[in-house]
Amino acid sequence: MKPTKPGVLVGVLVVVALLTWILVRQFYATLPTVPWTAIPTVLLLAVGEAYSGWMTRARIARKEGTKPVEPLAVARLAALAKASSYAGALFAGVFAGFALHTMSMLTKATPRTEFFIATGSFLSFVVLIAAALFLEHACRIPKDPDNPPQTPK
Repeated sequence: MKPTKPGVLVGVLVVVALLTWILVRQFYATLPTVPWTAIPTVLLLAVGEAYSGWMTRARIARKEGTKPVEPLAVARLAALAKASSYAGALFAGVFAGFALHTMSMLTKATPRTEFFIATGSFLSFVVLIAAALFLEHACRIPKDPDNPPQTPK
């Protein structure tokens, strides 16, 4: 599995934000209100992934007081991190598009509330993306200082 490229995540976020903005412009009056519950939920997921990354990195490095980690568990955590980063970019794009549309209507109470909720949700998904990238980085196999990489001749 190759490492996730942040540029691809930014691309997904921007494309989804633009598509969401176009759709929300057309259907804003018929959409339900934006739920605020996404913010604490996603932040808890981000904390969990960051903690998993911290513990996995310590276990892979065989720090004192930690048990060795199962290779299959590391592969599963890496897959979780990759999926979380892409899902985070997708949903961050949705909330960014919604915030872009409601930004022009800040003088009205409901769109102003939805703007702040959408912006908070966007930021919480950005935190999730960062935690997922940290977890993915923590799952890498450390380079062996005794065996330097061989270059082909």
